[in-house]
Amino acid sequence: MIERNSKKTESPLLENFKVGVDNVIFSVDTGQNRLLVLLVMRKEEPFINTWSLPGTLVQKGESLEDAAYRILSEKIWVENLYLEQLYTFGGPNRDPREAPDSYNIRYLSVSYFAIVRFEEAKLIADKVTGIAWYPIDKVPQLAFDHNQILEYGYRRLQNKVEYSPVAFDVLPQVFTLGDLYQFYTTILGEGFSDYSNFRTRLLKLGFLSDTGVKTSRGAGRPASLYRFDAEAFAPLKNKPLVFV
Repeated sequence: MIERNSKKTESPLLENFKVGVDNVIFSVDTGQNRLLVLLVMRKEEPFINTWSLPGTLVQKGESLEDAAYRILSEKIWVENLYLEQLYTFGGPNRDPREAPDSYNIRYLSVSYFAIVRFEEAKLIADKVTGIAWYPIDKVPQLAFDHNQILEYGYRRLQNKVEYSPVAFDVLPQVFTLGDLYQFYTTILGEGFSDYSNFRTRLLKLGFLSDTGVKTSRGAGRPASLYRFDAEAFAPLKNKPLVFV
C-alpha cells in the first residue's frame, strides 16, 4: 500500500517582474573609420549621472518591438536602419531596485541591437538626458549590466555582417567596393581579409550591380559605383558569405 504524504507541497514563490527594453545602437563613421555606439546619460537613480544604453520600461499594451522602435524614435532621427532582438538579460540582482528595501521587483531586460547610417542619423537632445556617440573602444563603465549587453551586441553585429547583407541596410544606395571594404574592416578588424581577395570573391557572388558610373576621390583612379541587388542575393540568403 502506498502511503500518501499528508502534508501539501508548498507552491514556489513566483517572481514579480517589470520588463524593460535596452537598445544597442551601432553606427559606422566611415569618415574616421570608427564603430560607434549610442549612449545616454542617466539623470535619475539608480546610477544617476552615469552613461547607459538607451532603454525604457515597456508600456501597457505595447509590444517589445514597438518599445524598441520607440527608444529609437526618441533618441535619433534616421531613415535607414536595421533592428533585431538580441537577448534577454534577467539574472537576479542585475538592478539595485530589486533589493527588498527598494522596489523589491525583478527587472528583466529584453535587448535589441540596431545599426543606423551615421551620415543621416541626427541625435535628439533634450533637457533631461545627455546623448552621444562613443567609439566602441572608448566606452566607459556603464550603468546596470549594460557593458555586458553591449559586448553581447558587438559579437552579434560581427557575426551578423559575416553572413547577412545587413551592411546594405545602412550604406548609401550606391557605393564603391572600397566603401564596402572599409565598412567591414571597421566592424571585423583589419585582418578579416585583404582588399584584393575581398573584391574578387565579392564580385563572383553576383549580387552587386555595376551602375556604370565612376567617382573620383583625391588623386587615385576613379572607382566604380555599385548597387546591392536584393533579388540576385536571394539564393544566397541562408548561406555564409565566403568573402568575410
